[in-house]
Amino acid sequence: MHTLAVAVTEGVPIFELAIPCEVFGYERPGLAPSWYDFRLCAAPGTRTTAGFAAQAEYGLDTLAEADTVVVPACASVIDQQPPDLVDAVRAAHRNGARIVSLCTGAFVLAAAGLLDGRPATTHWMHAGELAARHPKVMVDASVLYIDDGDVLTSAGTAAGLDLCLHVVRNDHGAAVASALAKRLVMPAHRPGGQAQYIDAAVPLADADELGPLLDWARERLHEPLTVAALARRANVTTRTLIRRFHAATGTTPMAWLRGIRIDHARELLETTSLPVDQIAERSGLGSPANLRHHFTRAVGVPPTAYRRAFFQQSRPTSLAWRLAT
Repeated sequence: MHTLAVAVTEGVPIFELAIPCEVFGYERPGLAPSWYDFRLCAAPGTRTTAGFAAQAEYGLDTLAEADTVVVPACASVIDQQPPDLVDAVRAAHRNGARIVSLCTGAFVLAAAGLLDGRPATTHWMHAGELAARHPKVMVDASVLYIDDGDVLTSAGTAAGLDLCLHVVRNDHGAAVASALAKRLVMPAHRPGGQAQYIDAAVPLADADELGPLLDWARERLHEPLTVAALARRANVTTRTLIRRFHAATGTTPMAWLRGIRIDHARELLETTSLPVDQIAERSGLGSPANLRHHFTRAVGVPPTAYRRAFFQQSRPTSLAWRLAT
């Protein structure tokens, strides 16, 4: 079973701590044959914000034994990060663990030297501080999360949920992640490249009108949808649609559509034996070559390799482990 450890230190914000506990800490009957060997790790007497005490069965030294380590937001971005936590995270990574930070947890990873020369994100309010304190880190404050292979970082608060679902998607497949998102009553997939902060206020009428349009598009992924077609459906000009779309989602209509199509292709690869050319057609990605190009760019492996790893969900382990075996 995949061991996943969450680090708890004094003053950790309760919301960011609750996210990995909710996503990884409960058995999920009906979703996967087995879930995660979840371990909450803290020093004795550790307290979170709002006065909650962490009753953890494991100490921070357990992080070095985990397959995945999650570091929630830190108590302060100004003060020095706890040396015992920094050392434990560094040791875990050295032992081959995948390291995941939520929100300002990126400051702990940076202190451990794990982000040097890497792209990383954190809450947009603290991105400047992260860049100033750790100039070797390639800070990107414009995205929800970044998957850099063995090190993953997320933006603030709710983006931590997006990243944790992304981890589940990589470990158990798109169908399991979508089912879990439904249980959590949240969107099944917000791409990591989506903007974490939208400056302009979104008129309620614009946001309300987009919902039915997006549902309409999801039901027609196999059709050659264009911005013009979406604009006609919304009864607005293409320029107005692009403006409203970007204001509400932080991305373009075609980028959103491409992400939804790739997700649909993932589910078809997992749950059907359809040939690749039919999956390309049904997902709206056109030719097998186009499917391979966009799928590999987004997921990191070609469609055929993804199918070998996840078809029928025979073994709920990570994508990297499946491909290696």
